Amino acid sequence: MKKLFAVALGILTAIGGFVDIGDLVANGLVGARFGFSLAWVVIVGIIGICVFAEMSGRVAAVSGRATFDLIRERLGPRVGLLSLAASMAVTLLTLAAEIGGVALALELVTSVNPYLWMPVVGATVWIVLWRVRFSVLENVFGLAGLALIVFAVALWQLGPDWSALWESASHPAVPEGETLPVYFYYAIALFGAAMTPYEVFFFSSGGVEEGWSEKDLGVMRANVFIGFPLGGLLSLAIAGVAAVVYFPQGIQVDSLSQVGLPVGIALGKLGLAFALLGFFAATFGAACETGLSVGYSIAQYLGWQWGKFVEPLRAARFHTVILVSTIVAVGMLLTTADPIMLTEYSIVFSAVALPLTYFPILVVANDRTYMGKHVNGRLANTLGTVYLFVVVVASVAAVPLMILTRAGQ
Repeated sequence: MKKLFAVALGILTAIGGFVDIGDLVANGLVGARFGFSLAWVVIVGIIGICVFAEMSGRVAAVSGRATFDLIRERLGPRVGLLSLAASMAVTLLTLAAEIGGVALALELVTSVNPYLWMPVVGATVWIVLWRVRFSVLENVFGLAGLALIVFAVALWQLGPDWSALWESASHPAVPEGETLPVYFYYAIALFGAAMTPYEVFFFSSGGVEEGWSEKDLGVMRANVFIGFPLGGLLSLAIAGVAAVVYFPQGIQVDSLSQVGLPVGIALGKLGLAFALLGFFAATFGAACETGLSVGYSIAQYLGWQWGKFVEPLRAARFHTVILVSTIVAVGMLLTTADPIMLTEYSIVFSAVALPLTYFPILVVANDRTYMGKHVNGRLANTLGTVYLFVVVVASVAAVPLMILTRAGQ
């Protein structure tokens, strides 16, 4: 029963923790502009994150060592530093976007200007990361994020033409008034939102924090292969309600309030309250995960003591990195950068950094020195290689498409 409970809790937290500000913004915006014609990208992204999250979790469970610890040792300090720099630049941008997302969620509840909330949110994130236990952090915000299931309920309540949605998803086409470059720009944005680098860093480092071993591989895989896809369905539900309410009217989504409005239309104030709870839990939880990912990765590469299981004074440099990165993220926001636009940039640049994030994981997962009998099998290598090709294509195309389309305008 204890193991069954651990599996169930892990799956639930994986579902609730899958969606962050990038998924909220990207799916709402894309659903409003393209209907369900980009749903295939979400599915491709879900499969991809499952492939590499399973690899990184397996590496952590079998070797007992975290991602950047092994990357530096296996690929050398120069390649490791290149991977670290690319991943951390994107993760820091994502941290700013997540803190901005929390501030926007609080604005919807309080009507207080989000720029007044941003320093408060940043300070709260750091205090939580400094003082709150890892298990509490992971489970509380993951479970609270399940409130986003209200989007699936709202989609059902709106009574859409399901056959039309299926036709749009199964026979994707560029809608009238949109161009092919813009279509593929947002396809890359959705892909980047689903496969953000911090997710695998947090997942594998969390496994080391919790002392995973080979006996935990089954629980880890259940979390990945059940929890992540179900979390991906929440992303599709967010796109779905936007496609039903906004797409026929030609209305574009450019604020977090517009993402939640279809829930209010379908379910009233109570449904909207659940959506706001989901917004807050998803973005605050993701801000904590992203902040930890910055600290994890830098400390692991430099060989410092790290982790929330260690007393803060013994991991002072780890916590200092988290503090400094949080201050920098809040500083970026206080330049009056639009949090929604910052989110869009963060998910596109996530796609740019993906090859340097996932190639080292694929290499380490094939190394028998670390993995023994748990090295990648034929299926894992086939999927890993295919997705590595996909992320390289997305990485190469992202910036030219951003310039060509003026960031999707």
